Amino acid sequence: MATTKLNKSTVEQKLVWYNITCTYLFFLSGSLYVTGCMLGWLLISNLILRWNVRPNTIKEPKVVPAIIWLWIAMMLIMLFTLFIAHANWDLGLLKTIKSTIGWMKGWALFPIFIFIGYFANINEKMLVRAVCKVSFYTLIFALVTILIYLFGASGEVYISPLQVIGGPGVEFFSVSLFGINPETGLPRWRFFGPWAPAAGFMACIYLVLCLQEHNNRWRVLGIAGCVVMILLSQSRAGLFIFIFLIPFTLFLDKALKLQSLLLLGLLLPIFIIFSDPITQLLFDHFDQIKQSRPGSTRVRAALADIAIQRWQSEAPIWGHGIVERGPKLVESMQIGSHHTWYGLLYVKGLVGLLCLAIPMTATSCYLFYLSVWRTNARIALALMVVFWLYSFYENLEILAFIFWPALIYIGLSLKPCPADKVHLSY
Repeated sequence: MATTKLNKSTVEQKLVWYNITCTYLFFLSGSLYVTGCMLGWLLISNLILRWNVRPNTIKEPKVVPAIIWLWIAMMLIMLFTLFIAHANWDLGLLKTIKSTIGWMKGWALFPIFIFIGYFANINEKMLVRAVCKVSFYTLIFALVTILIYLFGASGEVYISPLQVIGGPGVEFFSVSLFGINPETGLPRWRFFGPWAPAAGFMACIYLVLCLQEHNNRWRVLGIAGCVVMILLSQSRAGLFIFIFLIPFTLFLDKALKLQSLLLLGLLLPIFIIFSDPITQLLFDHFDQIKQSRPGSTRVRAALADIAIQRWQSEAPIWGHGIVERGPKLVESMQIGSHHTWYGLLYVKGLVGLLCLAIPMTATSCYLFYLSVWRTNARIALALMVVFWLYSFYENLEILAFIFWPALIYIGLSLKPCPADKVHLSY
């Protein structure tokens, strides 16, 4: 059904469909990072060109909503922050150009893909079906690569020559079927992500979207692929968030009903009374998860401490402008690389942190408001919850090239909804 609609739709919808469904093809060719970063700019260029050449064919809304303007403004301020920091630290023209290109491949994609989701004629069901297909391909990929591991073959394949164009690291251009966890000696899959925790992140994103598939067969295959992805990635935070998302997504519709809100108001005082033992139980469980990989936990904590100390003492307002490799204590990893907010504070200072926190908060609040009436707004709200949770474990900026379908869906959910499609939760 989705393919039939695709053949009669716009260029934007075709580009979105093929770029999602060909995810593993791009990954195995070593071009996923390049295609993911270029897609947003290609889509918005085509959309603006079509607006000017054939304006009569545009049926979508033509007024940019305040939420999208906010994202655009904040990301432009983040770019301005980058220029200020580079000037303060005398980093030179070449590094400034390189950082600007990095901004175009990272933070700039947030408003671009949300803008595309809002204005382009992209079918919501098509987007969900494409994600389900990728999750199904994940099952096949997992089965084949497990057999390869059992036969004793190496998971490293090659490094794409596209590495010469530059990127955050060699991981974004290396083709690896699986890796070996140095702490356990067991295989660990990163699938199409640059590293295993990123695969856990994508499993959570895909789970939210696959749950919206109306075809039972594709929904089951999609969810199964997500489960395999989260288990084989061995992401501690990802598994915790994944388990939380299942009841959260399934019962979000019921939770926003008036009766549920009244029940919540009655139960809240009880929760406050017993909050101490409940909180302690949650913290104990979280500590057990962290202790499952003590080496990784130690490095993450040290990276956070270094980022905070150097931000406060050296560049509290505008940041350092670029990332730097840490000392041997943190295995020479980049400072702030494992945390969105620490990374922003270190690289772009307090201004940079606010440039992300403000639009994320505003979007979440607005989607919560829309969720009372609209199903797709509830799904977009769940995606925002994933972004919030994972922002404390990953650097969102450098993973935008793979989670962009979620940004498009958020843009779709912001569209004005016809009165006959509005459903009150009351």
